[in-house]
Amino acid sequence: MNDDRHNFPPPSPRERGTDIQSPHLMPRQGPQGPPPLPVGPSPAKGAFARGFGGGVGLGLGLGGMLLVTSLVTALMMVVSLAALAPSAAGSASTGLTTMWGSGSDTLRAVNVSGAILSDASDGALLSAGTFGNEVAAQIDELTAEDASGLVLLVNTPGGSIGGSRAISDAVDRYQERTGHKVLVHVTSMSASGGVYATASADEIISDHGALIGSIGVIFGPLRQYTDVVATTGTILESGVTTTGGITEEYLSAGKGKDFGNPFRPITEEERAHYLAGLDVEYDNFVSHVATHRDIPAEKITGQLGAYLFDPETAKEHGLIDDIMGRDAFFRHAAEAAGLDPDNTRVEATRQPTAWEALLGAQRAFGEAPAVEQGPGMVPAVSRALCGGGQPLAFSGELAAVCG
Repeated sequence: MNDDRHNFPPPSPRERGTDIQSPHLMPRQGPQGPPPLPVGPSPAKGAFARGFGGGVGLGLGLGGMLLVTSLVTALMMVVSLAALAPSAAGSASTGLTTMWGSGSDTLRAVNVSGAILSDASDGALLSAGTFGNEVAAQIDELTAEDASGLVLLVNTPGGSIGGSRAISDAVDRYQERTGHKVLVHVTSMSASGGVYATASADEIISDHGALIGSIGVIFGPLRQYTDVVATTGTILESGVTTTGGITEEYLSAGKGKDFGNPFRPITEEERAHYLAGLDVEYDNFVSHVATHRDIPAEKITGQLGAYLFDPETAKEHGLIDDIMGRDAFFRHAAEAAGLDPDNTRVEATRQPTAWEALLGAQRAFGEAPAVEQGPGMVPAVSRALCGGGQPLAFSGELAAVCG
């Protein structure tokens, strides 16, 4: 039995303090809800959740890195384009394409097509042509290792004396520098400046039905308005009204050179002055062809004149060496270079790719583009060929390329 005497009498509420409160001192409480449920431990994440979260984080990190890399690359491309664009604007493609064959040995082909101008400063014509100085530069860059020989593919009425002579001189330098042969194939025409440009080649071969010749120079046209009564015109077109008509005259050296001129006087003093200059250019032309083609100068001036000849007659006169089509010519050129035609390909400068065009390239190197034309536009054609201010090695009507 426990001794409770020490607990009696019980302590008063004051003595008990706050451990036990009197009911009338306790605050009233409203109705109580159910007790809260115990909080259990969080469920552990499964392997998929952990892998998915890690994959998302890694993906976001890699994506950010790729985005930054792409932005840097794009910026570098923009900078590169900005640096290249000024030099590429109006420039030309120098890339190569295979135009015949598929072997491992190569021949290099260079086109001489359309009217021949000296360079881009000469302007443009109504149809595409050739910049003689660019063709010369293209030939000058070739080494003996670049190709086993050179072929010129010609279809031209001629044009600038300077541009024509530049091509011929470059052929001379190529032969001396490399020891390789240069062969020419005439597709439709090699007239005047075309003969000038190709005279120094080792062989000149014509396609069937082509025209070759016109060794001569021409100056003009010289236009004269007689009894002018009014000048009229617009911003786009000038006009002159006369009562005496309009005449044009060409001065020429070489029998028959001005054949086809629809107009016909200048003073005798003017005639003598300009003819003296033409005679100098004509003599140079005759001497150039006579030396390289082994044709007597007297025969050129007295018999051949400035006439065009069919392939058979041209061969008889020594203007060409043979007659054959394009495929036979390429096989012959390969054999002349000591190659197997079945293991030879012919490469030539190609037109610009889409990327090169984006950078401003609009033509193949050496090619003279045609002048822009369109409704309401007056084409600004070359003054060098169309202005009548210099002698030309050209055959035919200048109106065909000048308008």
